[in-house]
Amino acid sequence: MKGFLLDYINENEFKKLERALKKYNMLAYKKLNFEYYPSLRNGKFVGEKISSNRKDNTETYELKLPSDYMFSQVHGDVTLKYIVYKKENVVMLDTITPTEILLEGHMAELTTYKGVMISKSNASKDMFKIDLLYMMQGK
Repeated sequence: MKGFLLDYINENEFKKLERALKKYNMLAYKKLNFEYYPSLRNGKFVGEKISSNRKDNTETYELKLPSDYMFSQVHGDVTLKYIVYKKENVVMLDTITPTEILLEGHMAELTTYKGVMISKSNASKDMFKIDLLYMMQGK
């Protein structure tokens, strides 16, 4: 077999995150599926190497996905974390962050405030961050 096989540490959880990403950030989802996954299958590991384990012959990577500036400022960067098992030719997809807002978006429809998704559990905190960012930008 040529190339690397994509597998999941927790497939059910990862698929939930992936579906929420598709719903709320289509650009990141498209880049992930049509650019980054094929690169990983071909053995081109994109993103920043976080750690490596010589004993197990693994490397851990973190890949920042494209996202809206305001979303990144309020909820954090959208990143894919994955582990490469070089001996077995396997790429284990770990998680997509920010997991809290994506899992919440998977369970129930999220509302927006000034064009940015807000969490139901932390709505006032998210609205405060958005208002603060707009105030700093002078809008």
